[in-house]
Amino acid sequence: MSEHPSVSLLLPVLNEIENIEACIDSVANQDYAGPLEVLVAEGGSTDGTAERLAEWARVGDIEIKVFWNPQRRQSFGLNLLASVSTAEILIRIDAHTTYAADYVSKSVEALLDSAAVAVGGRLEPAGNAPFGKAVALAMQSRLAIGPGVFHHADSRREADTVYLGTFRRSDFIASGGYQHLPYGVAEDADLYYRWRAAGKTILLDPAIKSTYLPRETMRSLGRQFYRYGAGKADMLYVNGRWPSWRPLAPLLLVIALVGTLLLAIATGIRLPFWSLLAIWIVALLLAARVARRPADRIRVSIAAAIMHLNYGAGLFRGLIRRPSAVRKATNAS
Repeated sequence: MSEHPSVSLLLPVLNEIENIEACIDSVANQDYAGPLEVLVAEGGSTDGTAERLAEWARVGDIEIKVFWNPQRRQSFGLNLLASVSTAEILIRIDAHTTYAADYVSKSVEALLDSAAVAVGGRLEPAGNAPFGKAVALAMQSRLAIGPGVFHHADSRREADTVYLGTFRRSDFIASGGYQHLPYGVAEDADLYYRWRAAGKTILLDPAIKSTYLPRETMRSLGRQFYRYGAGKADMLYVNGRWPSWRPLAPLLLVIALVGTLLLAIATGIRLPFWSLLAIWIVALLLAARVARRPADRIRVSIAAAIMHLNYGAGLFRGLIRRPSAVRKATNAS
């Protein structure tokens, strides 16, 4: 492989008009010295995203090719783009993210300089609206988001997963690409799990820098984390195990809160519920210490609570499905 191999950036989109401008601008400003193109899987946007992409494709500073993704889901779109790419290296990108000017060059450098099958950076969140900023702060707290390496690592190291990711096209095609999990999320974690199960290494390099725009409302955050939880159940039923036991923490929290509340209603024994609730509130307040102002700490606590409860509820909902039905839906996609 040459010093500057050809690269395709794979971008699935659906109604991203609010974010696509900043994303594409950052991609157009990359300092990479080799051949670089953007391949977009358009899922049928109705907000002007498709029209804006078509305009960039005509007059933009970087080569952009747009393909129709009739299934609309990211895994289908990404596999489609990988199949039409002729580049040596694939880099997954996301419309909710902007990229440092050396994002591509650092990604390629890390991949070529290591024995890893895939490399990527940390998830670095930065919100715009007050609640979005609180979500970004919560994502920096281990008590809110968990101890996952791709949220907190400050040095190059092996990881379970990375944010987005860079890999050789040949390795991706050989792996079968992304699986189409029923809830339409966790395809990254699933791919990296399958690679690690095959004895391959995933490398996290904090020098690969990007900025992720988190959800800006409580409702959208709740929906996102509910689907994240359900997606982990998909992974369990499809692969026979989880990549780690960390998802059990929010699940156990939800079960314990509901169980002790039902106990209090049925028997009048309230101490277990109030004790558990008090411990959880203390944990939320400790998580909120990443914020400086009292008002921000309240929002961070609320954001962390939404993450915990919705992730746990989504995981519970995913687990009560029949494993055979999940596997059948995945294989039929």
